[in-house]
Amino acid sequence: MPTVARNIVDTLVASGVQRVYGIPGDSLNGFTDALRVNPQLEWVHVRHEEAASFAASGEAALTGELAVCAGSCGPGNLHLINGLYDAQRSRVPVLAIAAQIPSDEVGSNYFQETHPTELFRECSVYVENVASAEQMPRLLRIAMREAIEKRGVAVLVIPGDIGLSEINAAAEVVKAYPSHMTPADSQIEAAAKALNKGKKATILAGAGTEGAHDELLAIAEKLQAPIVHSLRGKEFVEHDNPYDVGMTGLLGFSSGYAALKDCDTLLMLGTDLPYQQFYPEDATVIQVDVRGSQIGRRTKVDIPLVGTVADTVEALLPKIKGNRSSTHLKSLTKHYQKTRKDLDELATPSKRTIHPQYLTRLLDEMADDDAVFVPDVGSPVVWAARYLTMNGKRRLIGSFSHGSMANALSQSVGVQSAFEDRQTIALAGDGGLSMLLGELITLTQNKLPVKTVVYNNSSLNFVELEMKAAGFVTFGTELENPNFSTIAEAVGIKGFRVEKSKDLPKVVKEFLAYDGPAVLDVVTERQELSMPPSITVEQAKGFALYAIRTVLSGKGDELIDLARTNLRQLF
Repeated sequence: MPTVARNIVDTLVASGVQRVYGIPGDSLNGFTDALRVNPQLEWVHVRHEEAASFAASGEAALTGELAVCAGSCGPGNLHLINGLYDAQRSRVPVLAIAAQIPSDEVGSNYFQETHPTELFRECSVYVENVASAEQMPRLLRIAMREAIEKRGVAVLVIPGDIGLSEINAAAEVVKAYPSHMTPADSQIEAAAKALNKGKKATILAGAGTEGAHDELLAIAEKLQAPIVHSLRGKEFVEHDNPYDVGMTGLLGFSSGYAALKDCDTLLMLGTDLPYQQFYPEDATVIQVDVRGSQIGRRTKVDIPLVGTVADTVEALLPKIKGNRSSTHLKSLTKHYQKTRKDLDELATPSKRTIHPQYLTRLLDEMADDDAVFVPDVGSPVVWAARYLTMNGKRRLIGSFSHGSMANALSQSVGVQSAFEDRQTIALAGDGGLSMLLGELITLTQNKLPVKTVVYNNSSLNFVELEMKAAGFVTFGTELENPNFSTIAEAVGIKGFRVEKSKDLPKVVKEFLAYDGPAVLDVVTERQELSMPPSITVEQAKGFALYAIRTVLSGKGDELIDLARTNLRQLF
């Protein structure tokens, strides 16, 4: 008779799951032994459970299907929490197996005892303790269905002794099935009336436009509307799009910012852009989201439409009048062309140092047409947002909602595990890479050919920018970095290092062409500023205050370096 653990493994295999990320532990023994006897479910051994949950998040983001991670009792599954928060906030389906101490010891302050059902409640759509062997098949079925249908994290807490119990139950199949979701006719009519009345419509498109590219362009054509995209929408919106005017938000373009502020009608399609200050102050707002609870969270919405983007736009299109003025669209696309030109001029070689914009542009030009880019939170996200070109085949994933450091390499583990032959490029900050540095060994152990680029500016660079904008002297942000290429070589990975701009093109080409995992350590300019799309009065005051405080603190030479590095951005 099979054990509970074996039934879990068999159900996962029957449902199409191909791998589990984690680290073994005694409370997981039943589960890992079940994996041993069913090799159809691969065990991807990582070096830190946080990396396991990030890897699952990365795989689920790319495939759209359920990914699985596991942690042993107490500290083991506690380490999963950060990556699970990322998966939950990114709305990707992940199942976490959280092993628990022996069931008869729960509540006794036993060795390594925690209460996972409480700990994981905020970062999951479902979390439940399996109290008996007989419960497990049903709870597993519920957990998998919750994760798949709600696009989030489900956690099953399983005491080790329950996992080893025998059970008479067959494996089940739990999968996602396609469906359609369209708002009521009355809401479609109201939205069409508002869109027909407006003279300057702008579309704000997010990750919810995945799979709806044709519909997006069709409604932009009818409305003669510029399309602004969020960061998570970039990969689905930007390509083959004559209406695109760039990104908005803290990392966005001035053209995207202007397109929102200048409209009289805003059509929000599958987006949850969190920054209230970027929305128009006096416009009719129509929001489309498959999750009705999200509507109106960021700005006042006049007409809510609960439905998928593709289905809703398809229902709207016949009701939208054509022959509209293109003045608004032409003005914003012209603004975008100038903004794009200004940004591209910053992505050039320098005689003195390496600008991160130039590094990112080279990676963009030399990467495969279907490459997957995974930037760390911080400055690599800025350069990825501004200099990576999406073409409909490339993917761009990251910790864009949760905003965690150390996501690039660990999520790349999940991406590369799921797509062994697809070029996967981790754009790692030096701080982020250092945080989960042991995952380089995960690459060698699992033979994963991830290409890891290190933006080595010897600092927590984005934190420094935030400090400067707020008027603080930078403090506690300097990093004493090793030569990351040497570390890579020490763990069996091909290492490259570049310190001069003239050497970069040749080495980037060799790095990307290398057959196997590789690390490219690039010493980039520390004082590079990532200018926001709109400089507020508070930010201007902050920089002025920063300058005064920096001089008074005896760090005046830092101001000279800052001015020398960024003079080209100002004139």
